[in-house]
Amino acid sequence: MSTDRIWSYAPGIGHKEGQTLTGYTVEASDGTIGHVDRQADDTPPRHLIVDTGAWVFGRSLLIPVGMVTRIAERTRVITVRCTRAEAKAAPRFGTDRETLDPEYLSAVGGYYASLPHESGAAG
Repeated sequence: MSTDRIWSYAPGIGHKEGQTLTGYTVEASDGTIGHVDRQADDTPPRHLIVDTGAWVFGRSLLIPVGMVTRIAERTRVITVRCTRAEAKAAPRFGTDRETLDPEYLSAVGGYYASLPHESGAAG
């Protein structure tokens, strides 16, 4: 996936413009990552801030929306194209200031864009 496309929702995944995803559960290919704490859909780069809870000791993750493979509105579950370990290994998210840091966003986009496509991913 290109780093340009990593910041945009793919067509056909169930995303609707203006849709509020806060509180949705985020699922990787091998289990739950956490829940959407905040979303940035108004301006590029579009992303989700995911609260991992106790799984990564309260750490939050910034996940580009291009990683989303499915949004199930009825069950409030978002499926992403990575494993839990891959999400945990992403460039560390510390504060909202990083969402404005081009160097950090470039590192995150490059990291997620470089992950292999999973053959079993929904979408």
